[in-house]
Amino acid sequence: MRAAVIHEHGGPDHLVYEANFPDPECGPGDVVVRVKASSLNYHDIFTRRGMPGINVPMPCIMGLDFAGEISEIGGDVTDWKVGQRVLVDPVDRVGPGGLIGEMWHGGLAEFCSVPAHHLVALPDNVSFEQAACLPVAYGTAHRMMYTVGDVQKDDKVLILGASGGVGTCAVLLAKARGCEVIVCASTDEKLKRLAELGADHGINYTQEEFHKWVWNAFGKPHRRQWDKGVDVVVNFTGGDTWTKCMRVLRRGGKMLTCGATAGYDPKTDLRYIWSFEFDILGSNSWEPDDLTSLLGYIAEGKMTVPIDKSYGLEEVPEAMRVIEEREVFGKIIIDPTL
Repeated sequence: MRAAVIHEHGGPDHLVYEANFPDPECGPGDVVVRVKASSLNYHDIFTRRGMPGINVPMPCIMGLDFAGEISEIGGDVTDWKVGQRVLVDPVDRVGPGGLIGEMWHGGLAEFCSVPAHHLVALPDNVSFEQAACLPVAYGTAHRMMYTVGDVQKDDKVLILGASGGVGTCAVLLAKARGCEVIVCASTDEKLKRLAELGADHGINYTQEEFHKWVWNAFGKPHRRQWDKGVDVVVNFTGGDTWTKCMRVLRRGGKMLTCGATAGYDPKTDLRYIWSFEFDILGSNSWEPDDLTSLLGYIAEGKMTVPIDKSYGLEEVPEAMRVIEEREVFGKIIIDPTL
């Protein structure tokens, strides 16, 4: 089969296209999925580079998020049938843990064998492309914004990194709850597209500092007052944005985080936490209910995932480059048929 493969960790040149990678074997409790669409995440870049403490078996076919049709069923599988449309939840919640696309071959290929407990039935009116965008980015955002963060109507919500997968979903979810949404992005074009998704205010962080923009628009927070600043900050970038975010939260506000794409060990200032009595809430991954809810939103016409572009398997290195260099808006799709 055709696949995008890494044989060792490293830079972009370590990801190679192979036209004759061995077809997957279907174990007794497995199904083989004919991949119709997969989507890329920044996690795929971390996997390619290598992460401390995670020993990825090589060679590795990455691709955590993918959807397709069942082409083969193992002898012990009784709840699924050939031809059924499915989304694959990459998290192993039954076995030793780990992720499909990291510890086991993933969706950057024509076929993938997965244990049947990873399958989620795909509604007929949800496309493979829309479904493939969901688990890592949208499942993570849904848990962070609703389950953990519980954003509410009229909350002023500042979202950093708003133009990527998690960020665009956070915008859609916040607007669905009736929040006033402020987004940060690196270009005016991205801000225009975020406005089309419903964002109320946009900050080009290459031209002005976001914390000063917030002070001008909503007042500089004060430890003796409750009404200045924003109610919620969504920060999964980390790095040098962390302390600046503390400076825009109103007294009693919330900082939501689910990652640290710009650095996980930022400088911080504990005085803000006790002086302004705000909460820092971490959100890790997603649960099956998050994916079921998201599929429901799409099936009911309440949400459409913005897709930037589709690439073929031979073009995966270029697709990863645009994510790594933050040239993307929304999600990137890999279509094995291209």
